[in-house]
Amino acid sequence: MSTHRSSAGITRRNALHALTASVAVLALPAHAAWPDKPIKLVVTFPPGGASDIVARVMAEQLSIKLGQPVVVDNRPGAGGSVGGSYVAQSPADSYVLMLSNSTPISIGPFALEKQPYDPVEAFTHIASIGAAPCVVMANPASGIRSINDLQAFARKEGRLDFGSGGPASIGHIYGELMKKELGLNMVHVPYRGGAPMTTDLISGVIPVGMDVLTAYVPYFKTGQLVPLAVTSAKRSALVPDVPSITELGNYRKLVLDNFFGVSGPAKMPTDVVARIHDACNEIMTQADIKKRMLDLGITLTPSSTASFTAYVRDQVETLAPAVKGAGVKL
Repeated sequence: MSTHRSSAGITRRNALHALTASVAVLALPAHAAWPDKPIKLVVTFPPGGASDIVARVMAEQLSIKLGQPVVVDNRPGAGGSVGGSYVAQSPADSYVLMLSNSTPISIGPFALEKQPYDPVEAFTHIASIGAAPCVVMANPASGIRSINDLQAFARKEGRLDFGSGGPASIGHIYGELMKKELGLNMVHVPYRGGAPMTTDLISGVIPVGMDVLTAYVPYFKTGQLVPLAVTSAKRSALVPDVPSITELGNYRKLVLDNFFGVSGPAKMPTDVVARIHDACNEIMTQADIKKRMLDLGITLTPSSTASFTAYVRDQVETLAPAVKGAGVKL
């Protein structure tokens, strides 16, 4: 009988251990079942711009890939730093992501009196989506038809006014890079957005403007504006006849793309990061997505998470000194 009771005790203990193990499995961290609720994709600009459009394309497709709604959340302000701060301060549980690009990462944080976050260390930079170059363009009446003409104009006149969509915009920062690299007296004329800058550029109030390429292609086709160069290492399929800045001389330091990617708070779980990364790369293989991005002037640039993080770090190291050196303040 004692042997029978001992065996029964062992059996009961085994059953208890099995039950405990089952409960432990159920109590695994939340990301084991990730995602089990909707995900936010923060855009650091108002609705309607390129970042917002890219975010909505990605959100729609990520909802399908991940099996949960991905909701776009627009949080503009302070050079992208309002939305950037919100994401940087969010829990690392992967339910708040950001459509990251050059403004909230490489420009905005360095134009504020107190830098709100480290744009590399405060985030997990998950997946590269693509990049769109800026374009350097001129009013036809200025006589400027090339980067060489631009330099000659600046030296003859003693200064060159250039417009952008606003203080700390990527067009503004590119002008500051050009000013330093070419040794020209270039004076920034800020506008409240690309539209008013375009109006003054076409009417000849300013001779030169700089901005992300996409919105200006129609004006090049009508001859209202003259594109001088795109700021990428290669020509853009949107304007294949316009030279890249690298074709025109030893201008390696003037290569600049406005990148788009998906980032999240620092220290996200590695398995979740891998899942989001793979989903993004799968989305970018779709022919219709490639076309929609190309129509926005964006060349898709899928890469590993490590490569994307390195790219972000390199751009920050290039642009942060330009922002600070130009005394840009928001």
